[in-house]
Amino acid sequence: MTNALVIIPTYDEIENIEAIIKATYLEMDVDILIVDDNSPDGTADAVRNLQKEYAEHLFLEVRKGKSGLGTAYIHGFKWAIARNYQYIFEMDADFSHRPSDLPRLYRACINGADVAIGSRYTKGVNVVNWALYRILLSYGASFYVKFITRMPIQDPTAGFVCYNRKVLEAIDLDDVRSVGYAFQIEMKFRAYLKKFKIEEVSIIFTDRVKGKSKMSSRIITEAIFGVISLKWRSLFQRHKF
Repeated sequence: MTNALVIIPTYDEIENIEAIIKATYLEMDVDILIVDDNSPDGTADAVRNLQKEYAEHLFLEVRKGKSGLGTAYIHGFKWAIARNYQYIFEMDADFSHRPSDLPRLYRACINGADVAIGSRYTKGVNVVNWALYRILLSYGASFYVKFITRMPIQDPTAGFVCYNRKVLEAIDLDDVRSVGYAFQIEMKFRAYLKKFKIEEVSIIFTDRVKGKSKMSSRIITEAIFGVISLKWRSLFQRHKF
């Protein structure tokens, strides 16, 4: 067991899961937890096969069904806290987040950051293979979130993050309400309100090559209205944040 855990939520990632696990172990001495939402394509079975090779460092939690990104990470966070990991990463399974950037996020936390964010927007727009409308949507969403929340974070919707354990222990994980990508905003906002040190590490984000995107209009709607609700609750229910 190491002091760092990478949590990778999955749903129908059979085309990527073996490669992302092996690539991660090549880059860093970490444990990996796959939180799978009972993928019908056999993702969990592929992980079980790999556990024979990485027996003490690869873990699998299979949930009953597709319950959303946020709840998958909350499940993983609680699992990590119960096992005393010091540094807990969020990372996608589709190689949009490069495993080679994991050590850079880790070093940021080792050197004093409480939350290290793999940021697409600290040095221009570092996104590869996205259509222009997706870049505008994402960049516009970041501006919108910054305007509403007043967080000085260039990429508040980023999903490539390293948390120091104390951040997750300080946040009431059972009170986190966002399920989709708004979850990423809510976690950063809660850390920001608790005055944890947040640092952005510039990365290059590459759109998935294999498998299907999980983005949907419902997820976008939740993010838009969820930010307003989040800000409102932070003003009138400050004790919960």
